[in-house]
Amino acid sequence: MTEIRPGETTAELPEVPSAGLYFIGRCRTPFATRADCPRQGVPDGPLCRLELDEAWVPALDGLENYQALDVLYWLDRSRRDLVTQSPKSDGALRGTFSLRSPVRPNPIGLSRVRLVGREGAALLVRGLDCIDGTPLLDIKPEACAYSPPAPPKPGVEG
Repeated sequence: MTEIRPGETTAELPEVPSAGLYFIGRCRTPFATRADCPRQGVPDGPLCRLELDEAWVPALDGLENYQALDVLYWLDRSRRDLVTQSPKSDGALRGTFSLRSPVRPNPIGLSRVRLVGREGAALLVRGLDCIDGTPLLDIKPEACAYSPPAPPKPGVEG
């Protein structure tokens, strides 16, 4: 996407990225384009697959104990230089960090999905909102499903 809407601004990107990432697999969805993707995912949406590279398959062990997962993926077809954006839905100009747009300096997508099952190196999930073939970055159990509450901090009331 190279289109700039009225009022949108861009930033000059550095020549060399600051960090490296390892893609661990691919997201398989029925969505061929960004326009096909549901906004923010749909918990009872179509069945999708998280297909992991063989080296990472043992890392799936134990996930069957969770109903919900947080999936992080790399929105590899998104532009990365917009500082302000004018969403098509309302046309109001806002800063990129105040939006959940896939257009951002580090286009990391996040979906909370429902785990339906596992087939070897693949997880079957519902709730993804990305284009088919999107690179997979990480999978985590839903935070509240396993995190013990943090102890209270002295002098801070809850």
